[in-house]
Amino acid sequence: MTDKFTQNPALATEFCGLQMASPIVLLSGCVGFGEEYTRVAGFSNRDAGAIVLKGTTLEPRLGNAPHRVYETPDGMLNAIGLQNPGVDKVVDDILPTLDFSETRFIANVCGSTVEDYAAVTKRFDDSPIDAIEINISCPNIKEGGVSFGNDPDMSARVVAACRANTSKPIIAKLSPNQTDIQENARRCIEAGSDGLAVINTLMGMAIDVDKREPVIGNIQGGLSGPAIKPIALLKVKQVYEVARRHRVPIIGQGGITSARDALEFIIAGAAAVGVGTALFYDPLVCKTINSGIANYLSKHNFNNVAALVGSMHASDDELDEAVSG
Repeated sequence: MTDKFTQNPALATEFCGLQMASPIVLLSGCVGFGEEYTRVAGFSNRDAGAIVLKGTTLEPRLGNAPHRVYETPDGMLNAIGLQNPGVDKVVDDILPTLDFSETRFIANVCGSTVEDYAAVTKRFDDSPIDAIEINISCPNIKEGGVSFGNDPDMSARVVAACRANTSKPIIAKLSPNQTDIQENARRCIEAGSDGLAVINTLMGMAIDVDKREPVIGNIQGGLSGPAIKPIALLKVKQVYEVARRHRVPIIGQGGITSARDALEFIIAGAAAVGVGTALFYDPLVCKTINSGIANYLSKHNFNNVAALVGSMHASDDELDEAVSG
């Protein structure tokens, strides 16, 4: 672990060969291009092991018509529509403003065709970005708008195309809106994914009863927040059963708002944990989660986060070995 990414050795995490100061990953769309919360007193990018930048497409996109965000019980709907300035602007103008000594930065690649994904990935390959997350939940315009991430064949084709265009670590972001997430995970791994992010948002909607019309301009949006945590936790457990056989790490995400939430995901098999919606009402939540994880490791005599990963599945002998280091 290099000095610049070391704060609390117990929290030090390795993910896809990247050394991180914390298992916390700030999720795409929640922190803009790394600057969204820097004006909040007390917030520091150093409290996160990595930051996933806003979804980026080949050409600039204006995004969806409003309303784009709507609060729901224990969650939030969003349908931003991938508003972004395009990959050239991100690589040429935004990445040079980021302080890569603070934390790791991960690009989030989006596209409407396999060719789009490949082109955006290739552009990021020639940049200082640390890794590339592939958002395979985007609709495939050549296949009638079906999301790539809901079909294992489409998912594998996207991952393979991106793999052919970069030597950087690739993380496939899996959709929960599919029939068999384990099969999709397996196909993504075989196509070249170095890691998996589990899960993306679930699809949902809200209705304005006075107007009798959808609240979200796009009619439907992605549901995130504590409401989806039990589903996300189950998906992490299911994917871990596949990923551990291939020694592929998982970012567990979906409704994490506390250290206890994070620990559940780690015990279920996540090597890192994603925080997103919680930042909207508590921008300093990472400090609290880091502290809680560190206290738990000390209390239960675990030397580091890695020793706790997947421990729900571990035998007593494996746990004894993990604790003793």
